[in-house]
Amino acid sequence: MESFQLLMDGFATALTPVNLLYALVGVTLGTLVGVLPGIGPAMTVALLLPITFTVPPASAFIMFAGIYYGGMYGGSTTSILLNTPGESSSMITALEGNKMAKRGRAAQALATAAIGSFVAGTIATGLLVVAAPLVVDFAISFGPEDYFALAVLAFTAVSSVLSRSVVRGLASLGLGLVIGLVGIDQQTGQARLTLGIPQLLDGIDVVIVAVGLFALGEVLYVASRLRHGRPEVVPVGRAFLGRSDWSRSWRPWLRGTALGFPFGALPGGGAEIPTFLSYSIEKRLARGIAREEYGKGAIEGVAGPEAANNASAAGTLVPLLTLGLPTSATAAILLAAFQQYGLQPGPQLFDHNPALVWGMIASLFVGNTMLLVLNLPLAPLWARVLRIPRPYLYSGIVLFAALGVYALNSSWVELVILYILGLLGFAMRRFGLPVAPAVIGLILGPMAEIQLRRALAIGAGDVTVLVKSPIAATLLVVSLLALCTPLIRKVAARRGA
Repeated sequence: MESFQLLMDGFATALTPVNLLYALVGVTLGTLVGVLPGIGPAMTVALLLPITFTVPPASAFIMFAGIYYGGMYGGSTTSILLNTPGESSSMITALEGNKMAKRGRAAQALATAAIGSFVAGTIATGLLVVAAPLVVDFAISFGPEDYFALAVLAFTAVSSVLSRSVVRGLASLGLGLVIGLVGIDQQTGQARLTLGIPQLLDGIDVVIVAVGLFALGEVLYVASRLRHGRPEVVPVGRAFLGRSDWSRSWRPWLRGTALGFPFGALPGGGAEIPTFLSYSIEKRLARGIAREEYGKGAIEGVAGPEAANNASAAGTLVPLLTLGLPTSATAAILLAAFQQYGLQPGPQLFDHNPALVWGMIASLFVGNTMLLVLNLPLAPLWARVLRIPRPYLYSGIVLFAALGVYALNSSWVELVILYILGLLGFAMRRFGLPVAPAVIGLILGPMAEIQLRRALAIGAGDVTVLVKSPIAATLLVVSLLALCTPLIRKVAARRGA
């Protein structure tokens, strides 16, 4: 009942005219960038970070939440109409969705994706309301060693699960940790890795790193592989579902939601695994016409994965808001946004800033409804957006990123750092290093260092203090398993071969 009352207070914040406008801007931008291949919600939030300093925190996070959900919605449009996923989590949607579109059922594919996203997002946000206070009550008992172990778990899970190889994931993590060391040591006052440049004494702003690695790096990488000519987009009419489509879609929506939410809440769980699982489950459960249509455009293969995708987005917010633990690239950028406003997600955030947290959660319900209203009638418009010439689009992003970063402190040094990080982001993509571990290492690295020092100070330098707490010991064991599991699988596969 207390959570329900706080949620009602959150609706009072989210339903003000100004915040409704920010929510509408967020969901529209999120859908737009989700539609465009190569531009995801993480990149959009990173681009908008520099220009939201003057926006009140509650309004900014309502807009960011709208971008996050909208990006998940929009990714399905690209997958269905262009067979090019805007997000990695939309890859499965392309398998059946594009085949439906080529059979003349693009409208039905877009409709089941939009309605499924709405159903899954609404249910998963309700689960977020229930789960968040329970996790907060548990997190209050955390000590410094527990928070350090939690950071280690985030490092290992993201490096091993979200990467094609553990070595590349850890290499990316190491880059982020090194960037996080730049500046003055908070305890000793010594300058670290500043190269004698005064502007680096305060460290490299996380906004510059996010924009450089995500936005500029992605744009340079896409531009290097740019193909001239407009892509062939499948035409689409008004999105609607017939009676048969409804009866075949509602069960996959619910099953996808049940899969997506818990995976999103797990460190390193992400949206890719539940979407794959949802697709395989729906394929096994298919009977009659649905079984015959699999591989040719089965609506269940669109409904289930899209629901899992959006449910995982809400699940990701549970560890982010309650523990300050990002489990995806977009969550890492949202954590950077919190730090931009001097806020640290965790148990104290719910006590000190309830209006902001519950206003953001309530805005997810509002944004979901807005997205449904936007996506069903505007499907033909999103199809036209896909025809924008890519050179104009990506050059505009580079210019916008540079202006936003320069507006932070009017520093040419920061502008140079931005382009250096952009080239680093391009090189990481070129050689297969994931970007998410680097950003999470940058954001959580300083926190992990502080908590480690506090734990060792409390234990008078005794290293065993790090495993004396049952919570810390459990988290470190899980971290070890997350790190070793991919290696064990490879060894087992070689022996089997």
